[in-house]
Amino acid sequence: MIFLYHILIFIILIFSPIIIFYRILKNKEDKERFKEKFSIPSKKRVKGKLIWFHGASVGEILSVVPLIKNFEKDKSITQILVTSSTLSSSNVLQKFKFKKTIHQFYPIDNIFLTNKFLNFWKPCVAVFVDSEIWPCMFRNIKGKKIPLILLNARLTKKTFERWMKLGEFGRSIFNKITIAYPQNIETEKYLKKLKVSKINHLGNLKFAENFEENQNKININLQRELAKKKIWVASSTHKSEELFCAKAHIKLKKKVKNLITIIIPRHIHRSREIISEIENLGLKASNHSTKPRSLKKTDIYIVDTFGETKKFHKLSCSVFLGGSIIHKGGQNPLEAARFGAKIFHGPNTDNFKDVYKLLKSLKISKKIQTPKELSSLITFNKNKTKGNKIKDIGQNILKKTIKELEYFIINEFKKT
Repeated sequence: MIFLYHILIFIILIFSPIIIFYRILKNKEDKERFKEKFSIPSKKRVKGKLIWFHGASVGEILSVVPLIKNFEKDKSITQILVTSSTLSSSNVLQKFKFKKTIHQFYPIDNIFLTNKFLNFWKPCVAVFVDSEIWPCMFRNIKGKKIPLILLNARLTKKTFERWMKLGEFGRSIFNKITIAYPQNIETEKYLKKLKVSKINHLGNLKFAENFEENQNKININLQRELAKKKIWVASSTHKSEELFCAKAHIKLKKKVKNLITIIIPRHIHRSREIISEIENLGLKASNHSTKPRSLKKTDIYIVDTFGETKKFHKLSCSVFLGGSIIHKGGQNPLEAARFGAKIFHGPNTDNFKDVYKLLKSLKISKKIQTPKELSSLITFNKNKTKGNKIKDIGQNILKKTIKELEYFIINEFKKT
């Protein structure tokens, strides 16, 4: 099985220049830094202890930012390496003014490229976030005796069954994990069956608040314009969900004056396509990147820039979370919930099953099926008390996680 995996990765490697060139044309890849995916670093390795965090994209990287802030203060750690696979996650991380944290794109999971990556960076510990499982990298990490942590681990039933079908090959990959911290009970059960030797359930790290003062401010002119309006937000939307929300806007507009719907698409490169679809409904749309002076005639405001979601979550009393009308498993509702917003979502929320179960029990979230139903439930009043409950849960999980990692990184792993 491992031989077949190597063959598959080799084929991907052969075609990777074509794939990357196409992604550059689509603005999904950095036209200069793509070389990092072939283990050609663009940053220097500073002498001393380096800890390494890896997450797939924006959500995973943001979930470890509070941990990075904590370890930035540790004088015995010289450098913190963060890797991810997407351009958006790189752009978001740049907004934080870290002193010793650097970002590189994660290499293709080829046995030689991953070995080259580890030989250059020489991490004293590797922390993989969520569901990032890479056979070649894990094999090389184990071979170099680098402690491997799977943090905020998440396995769905579908993913678990795929790994189980691989038999001994699948279990041998998970067996290379030093310790796993599952984000829910379901994942804990699956990790045990996949023979992870050490497991400790601390809770979902995505509950923890990632506060950055300079990222919460909106342009004064925009603040002034939005203050004249009744607003609600559709966040992390995917294709077809923008139209769903635009139709909800049309219905809500009949009874609410000065209404603006703020749409934050999951993939901002789609903004032109979204505007075209919205204007076909007879609505007027504006792009955030153009910095419009007036929103007097604007129906839909498209946030087509990286890393500004929190600013609008903070303003809105009602937030619809995308990826839930279509079959994407839903997006993370916790940031908006922390600000006291009412959360709306479609029927597909498998990615955050436990989170939505809690939000429902606190009467923070509501499942909707149609634009009409969504428009009838939107509120313009916040519930800060319930938002504070989410913040308290997050702080407790963060404290436990920091304590755990400090034990391994500061005390145990630094002996290596």
